[in-house]
This record gives sequence, structure tokens and C-alpha cells, in this order.
Amino acid sequence: MEVRGWLRLVVLALAPVVLANSGSGAEPATGKGSQGCVTVSIAYPKADKRCIAPGSGAIVWFKDCATCPEMVVVPAIGRPGKLFAAGRFAVTFAEWDACVAGGGCNGHRPADEGWGRDNRPVVNVNWGDAVAYTQWLSKVTGKAYRLPSAVERDHLARAGSTSSYWWGEDIDLDRANYDVPVPSRRMPGVDYSEVEKLRRKTVPVDSFLANGWGLYNVHGNVWEWTRDCAQTSGPVAVGPRVTKKAADCGERISLGGSWNDFAEQARANRPVGFSASSRNRAQGFRVIRVLP
Repeated sequence: MEVRGWLRLVVLALAPVVLANSGSGAEPATGKGSQGCVTVSIAYPKADKRCIAPGSGAIVWFKDCATCPEMVVVPAIGRPGKLFAAGRFAVTFAEWDACVAGGGCNGHRPADEGWGRDNRPVVNVNWGDAVAYTQWLSKVTGKAYRLPSAVERDHLARAGSTSSYWWGEDIDLDRANYDVPVPSRRMPGVDYSEVEKLRRKTVPVDSFLANGWGLYNVHGNVWEWTRDCAQTSGPVAVGPRVTKKAADCGERISLGGSWNDFAEQARANRPVGFSASSRNRAQGFRVIRVLP
């Protein structure tokens, strides 16, 4: 398994979670909530309340302003658990640029590496930049946005499955954007079809099929920041005693893999610690909206 030099693999126990089906509009709310749906206050195109079934993101989504991310309601983690909404896509350059134009995001204008902006995932943003975006979004919409925890991000990727990828255990370049080893020379009789599909850059956020909850590119394309500190891989010996090191908040956990990393890194349960100050061309993020 290859992890590029600017990554450090960390171990995190992430439990699989429950499946529901996985977007356009939502039915008007009929009350505080009814069996199978939750009442969500929406700010765009006008203040409204909608009753949305958790896990219905393949056909139902919403957003809180014209340039805000599209959000889906996902099932709670465990029972009882708190419902929340998640971005259908990683935050795009268009959404990031709207934040900068609105006076937010630390005024940071990340390079797009010549790949294009618009609906490609924003890259070259560090952890503090991502947090600044959620703060701007919260201020503009009056709703509470934040980064997901590592457990929440794993929950989003799995969409109720227990496999390495939401569709199963095998992966190919028709399902996700990642890297594969490239041989130094071609050998007769060897299938090089996957190598020929390599993109070597990000792809638009709506590429490939969404998972069962309507979430796109949860495997590959860009790493996604979480709110969590990178933890040590386990207990360490200190003299005659065994203790645990404190959380390292100089590094924050990312999940999902990227266009620049092998398929192993795109698995749902492969958290990696990045320097929180790192701005690189394989790093992006997705947002969470807290539901009351």
C-alpha cells in the first residue's frame, strides 16, 4: 500500500452503520415531523419548512442560499442518534469563490492547478480555510454548518454498507477517481486498460454514481477534512508503564482518498493525518449542517 510522502496513516476505529435509500425537492412540512421524515428549516429560495426522509438524497435535497452547497438529510448514527444533513458533493470552486467574494474564507484564492474551477472540488485549502468556509456559511444562512467528524464522514461514505466501498469490495476507474501503479514498460499479454483511464487530476463533483444516500465521490477525487485531531495508532510504552499520547491537533484527519493516491486509500475506513496547515492539490472538504 502506498501513502504519499505528505501523508501519515493513522488508525481509527470507525464502525459500519445502517442502510437507507439514496436528489430535487421536498414535500412541505405537515408538522413537527412525522413517521419517516424530519422537519427541516430551509432558507432558500425562501424561508420554509420541509419534511425530508433521511437517506432520500437521490431524489430530495435542499440548499440555504443560491451559492450554498446542496444538502441531503442522512440517517442518524446508531439508535438513538441525531440526524444531520451533509453536502451532496465536496465543496466546489464556485462555492468557495462565492465565499471569497462575500468577504469570507480568509480571502484565500486557491489555485486550480489549471484543471478548471466551477464544479470541480476546491483544492489547496488547509483545515483552517475549511473551517472559515463553514463559519461564513453559518453567518450568511443563519444555520449551523461545520466539518464532519471522522465517524460521520465514514458514515456518509458507507451509506449503510459494511464493505470497503459503498458498492462492495472491488473498485475500478469507472466508479471513482484514484491512481494506479504505472509500469515502467509494457509487457505483452498484460491488461493496461485501467492505466489508460487515469485522469491525473480532479474531476467534476457530480462525476460517477452517487451512493445510496445521494452523496457523490465519497471515494477518491479529493481527500476531505474532518474536524477531528489525528490520534496516535495506539498505546506507547513509557518506561514500565503503557500510556497513550495526547491527540495531535497539528494534524487533522482526512478520509476518502484522492486522484493522486491508490485505491487502498479510498476505502471507507482509511483515515489519514494531514498537517492542519497543509494546502495541497489533493485536499478538499465536505460540509455538515446541524439539524435541530
